[in-house]
Amino acid sequence: MSSPDIVSFNTMINGYAKQGCPFEALQLVLRMDGLDVEPDDFTMSGLLVCCGQLGDVKLGKAVHAWIGRRNSFSSSNLILSNALLDMYVKCHELKVAERLFQTLKEKDIVSWNTMVAGCAKLGDLELARAFFNQMSTPDMFSWNSLISGYACYGDFTMIKSLLHDMGLQNIRPDSVTMGCLVSAAAEYGGLEQGRSVHGLLIRWQMDIDANLGSALVEMYYKTGNFEKAFNIFKTVTRKDVTLWTTMINAFAFHGYGSKALELFSKMKEELIPNEITFIAVLAACSHCGLVDQGIKIFNCMASYGIEPGAEHYGCLVDLLGRSGRLGEAKLVIERMPMKPTRSIWGAILNACQSHGDEEIAEKALTELLKLEPDDDGGYMLLSNMYAAEGKWCNSNEIREAMGSKGVKKTAGCSSLVVDGITHSFVAADKKHPRWVEVRSITNFLKGEMDVKADFPLFSMHPSLSSD
Repeated sequence: MSSPDIVSFNTMINGYAKQGCPFEALQLVLRMDGLDVEPDDFTMSGLLVCCGQLGDVKLGKAVHAWIGRRNSFSSSNLILSNALLDMYVKCHELKVAERLFQTLKEKDIVSWNTMVAGCAKLGDLELARAFFNQMSTPDMFSWNSLISGYACYGDFTMIKSLLHDMGLQNIRPDSVTMGCLVSAAAEYGGLEQGRSVHGLLIRWQMDIDANLGSALVEMYYKTGNFEKAFNIFKTVTRKDVTLWTTMINAFAFHGYGSKALELFSKMKEELIPNEITFIAVLAACSHCGLVDQGIKIFNCMASYGIEPGAEHYGCLVDLLGRSGRLGEAKLVIERMPMKPTRSIWGAILNACQSHGDEEIAEKALTELLKLEPDDDGGYMLLSNMYAAEGKWCNSNEIREAMGSKGVKKTAGCSSLVVDGITHSFVAADKKHPRWVEVRSITNFLKGEMDVKADFPLFSMHPSLSSD
């Protein structure tokens, strides 16, 4: 177009913004300025979406100031108001968003949901619940946002309470709700919770789509039931890239590298793999020692229009390192188009410990400490490597260096889930509220305690008898 007008620009800017292309949208805003086309409220709305996507609160505040100067920000302009709220939430400026929300004389369901979802996603569940409780008629998005927030932290007790409240209001959970619950169970290893959700899906005769299927597959394979995961995968009729990738991850997780590659080949007959799929396949090759296949897959990424990222290079380095080809792994790091990440140096350090290459290990530790100087993992790996080779002086020097820099070894931790609550324990831990009972049952199991002693846990677990 020789002279596009404001409508043409707004159409393109908002189109780019909705498709997640903020830089292209910003270029059009600059072009508007060059052509002396005056932006309006719709331009600013699209620009705010871009600010949220980029997390650029400085630019977002500049747009907010422009709106204030134009007096566009009024109670009647809910679209612009909601765009501002969404921008501040996505830029992690909850306090600013809350102040702005309170100044709005008129709010719609989008305004409320923006605050509930934003607070829940950023971990402020107390504030999210406060906004939720103030809503006159929460919709399905409101419920799912809050449930998703609690699911991220594995708080199954609160999730049960919310599901109970939904039932009292005759609101039936949808596939998004169930997907959140299953994903939380997978993340926190809650097999019973995940199976309960699966049972509800069957009881309510809900279709297991690709989204729900991915969550169920992940939950079952992470809790050790690989066959159940594979059966669910086969029953989903319309599989998307995420579901295929999750199943490939399942094969890799359980050590079936060749099967993962077979599934990858079948997937390519139906769908185009994405970046995450290649990470899963490369990880499968790495865990199962399929070096040549992994290198071939890494090199074919370009044919799918995918530029390898730091995660892909990390998988390649891990693949070469595990097989003892540390020189090649080091060469990959030197030729990477981006700076090596912590995980890449960590992979090299792990490989050096397995294959006893002190020179590369010392280099990896030096680079690792530049990125995370307070992390104890690198120190311990190198110290243990020296100790395994009988170089106790070198091992002690590493531990002394940790002490002089104030780096402490993270204690190993065990955990178990009881009634949806995760309990964590370390050796001689007295911080747990029931540590006396934990110590008592430990002593009992070790034979250091009289069976007939006054033991509080017996009242809770009748099966623990003197027999």
